[in-house]
Amino acid sequence: MTDSTKTLCPYCGVGCGLEVSPPAQPGKPVNRDSQGSPIWKVQGDRNHPSSQGMVCVKGATIAESLNKDRLLYPMMRETLDRPFRRVTWDEALNAIVNKIQTVRYTQGADSICMYGSGQFQTEDYYVAQKLMKGCLGTNNFDANSRLCMSSAVSGYIQSFGADGPPCCYDDLELTDCAFLIGTNTAECHPIIFNRLRKYHKKNSGKVKMIVVDPRRTTTAEAADLHLAIKPGTDIDLMNGIAYLLLRWGYIDHQFIDECTANFPAYAEVISHYPPEYVAKKCGIKQEDLETAARYWGQSKSVLSMWSMGVNQSSEGTAKVQTINNLHLMTGQIGKPGSGPFSLTGQPNAMGGREAGGLCHILPGYRLVKNPQHRAEVEEFWGLPPGRIAAKPGRTAWGMIEGLETGEVGFLWIAATNPAVSMPDLERVKKALLRSPFTVYQDAYYPTETTAYAHVLLPAAQWSEKTGTMTNSERRVTLCSAFRDRPGETKADWEIFAEVGRLLGFTEQFKFANSAEVFAEFAQLTKGRPCDMTGLSHAKLSTQGAQQWPCPADGNLLEGAPARLYTDNRFHTPDGLARFAAYHSRGLAEPPDPDFPFVLTVGRLYGHWHTQTRTGRIDKITQMHPNPFIEIHPRDAAKLGIQDEELVEVLSRRGVARFPAKVTQAISPGTVFVPMHWGALWAKDAEANVLTHPEACPISFEPELKACAVQLAKVTADNISGDTLLISPKSSMLSPLPSV
Repeated sequence: MTDSTKTLCPYCGVGCGLEVSPPAQPGKPVNRDSQGSPIWKVQGDRNHPSSQGMVCVKGATIAESLNKDRLLYPMMRETLDRPFRRVTWDEALNAIVNKIQTVRYTQGADSICMYGSGQFQTEDYYVAQKLMKGCLGTNNFDANSRLCMSSAVSGYIQSFGADGPPCCYDDLELTDCAFLIGTNTAECHPIIFNRLRKYHKKNSGKVKMIVVDPRRTTTAEAADLHLAIKPGTDIDLMNGIAYLLLRWGYIDHQFIDECTANFPAYAEVISHYPPEYVAKKCGIKQEDLETAARYWGQSKSVLSMWSMGVNQSSEGTAKVQTINNLHLMTGQIGKPGSGPFSLTGQPNAMGGREAGGLCHILPGYRLVKNPQHRAEVEEFWGLPPGRIAAKPGRTAWGMIEGLETGEVGFLWIAATNPAVSMPDLERVKKALLRSPFTVYQDAYYPTETTAYAHVLLPAAQWSEKTGTMTNSERRVTLCSAFRDRPGETKADWEIFAEVGRLLGFTEQFKFANSAEVFAEFAQLTKGRPCDMTGLSHAKLSTQGAQQWPCPADGNLLEGAPARLYTDNRFHTPDGLARFAAYHSRGLAEPPDPDFPFVLTVGRLYGHWHTQTRTGRIDKITQMHPNPFIEIHPRDAAKLGIQDEELVEVLSRRGVARFPAKVTQAISPGTVFVPMHWGALWAKDAEANVLTHPEACPISFEPELKACAVQLAKVTADNISGDTLLISPKSSMLSPLPSV
């Protein structure tokens, strides 16, 4: 085989098109990694409309991870203190089915939980929903999207009546003002930022860029205006901007009157946020606040973008709605270059939302609480009325609490690594140790979560299975398999379907391939905001990636609407968008004399989540070899900390240690730590040992972005050992048996 395959990058939600070629090509040397092993050649797909041929270091090096430390065969053990033994698929699946049946009939369906991932393809997500919410009758399916995008989901629903980013990437090159808040786009969504930065440079002086972030990130360095606000004051800032827009008359009266509801209540709230108060509360200059409001008000089109810095908050939904408020009061939505644009964290978190991949939603942007929605799905799946539970299931954190109380008797984790990514990590680890039966389904061994599993299932990953993913601009791309599956690995949806059949639901899981899965899922989107009835694997293969809504009676060649709400009608009962009136509550855990610093966590350009892939790629580990803590020179001087000296960080939940990176890029009183290093990759450097689980009451997304900590310089008197990188192969986990 010498032909190239077009696919999608499996990292962040930008959704970059990739073109992948076999290692050996006629007349060319074999493409090899640094160890000399043949690897597939990866380059950007110039015809993919989202990325236009661009690719970041993660996408460019993805093929180097495909054969490293793979989980190749099913494994089992009776207790966590015993080594794994290799078993057949039949043994593993029968053990899973027997345990599900036992728990189902002794504790009830609500004792069964599955924790999935934005790394799933849409087909994986969909079959999991059918198994859990439909056949087993429990809504206890949640995904790691709960930790990154659930506030955006709830904010869109509250403001506009339905989930779904209303913008598209073309707006990056059409806007007059880009307002970036809580996003280090240059490192976390680099191809989006490359498009915006190029346009911004080309139109210097005409196009404004505002960046709101306590850190002077690479993103902030490119801005016309950087607002280094104190953590937790986002709502104060946006209400302060709204105060000035209203006072100066930069509002769209006709749009407010004809297309929105609840503006008087919102106007009353923002009246309490004059510029002098807001500037002091946020820790910024009043003139900078006024400049931001003037940039917004004087621009014909304003595009706001945000990510984890907004979503991962105890008032995440309120922050999202407050961003939406600014667009509604100025009529900046549904037209080129404007709108509120959430930047999705994972490659298919959007596809998961479409397929029902959180504990409160059902396929096709339906809600568990809506009896009509439940009835529609039950009828479509051929299930008796009332089978789908009427209440939302357990969130990711609710599953941890259920393990603590003994209410959860069966936990299935797939394509995610909660033993690093969850907040209050020591508590999470203790809860996982109490699980009576944990199935862990992943492509790699070891990961930190492997230590807590009774059954390991080897999953086929990107490159080895065919399915779809949806990126941040609602664009669906077919990701075709292009290499043989190693060992006995299976696609996630195949595993879920086989368990469903073994449980007796043969009619519900007759899929012969993933194309049939997508075809069934697409039918459930008919007439819904995310209508994809006009799409299929075959059409996506021949006509390329497509945006939704894309109904069956549409014309793919003409394309789906690039933007939502172009008619100024929203998915609410009366068609009106809703203003939301929120006062700021601030951080769930503000600093105090005992814990005087605010710790914020985030991502780095080269690494991805918990390093399951990127930690195995030489170029990336050389780029980011060690964890660190950013601390302002003023704070470092008070504590006697020099650059690269070891710093102990203590919160109310745990302790970690990091080499210091003394820099003026971080605001005084705030420190920053990357979240990528778990126990396999460094000693005592887990950021989430420090964070707390307090969450938004609407989205249930934890406030991973801020907690109160104290700092101390590490000396020979108060520590033994050092923070050093360690190899996964020398981890504390038991090795796989030789085969």
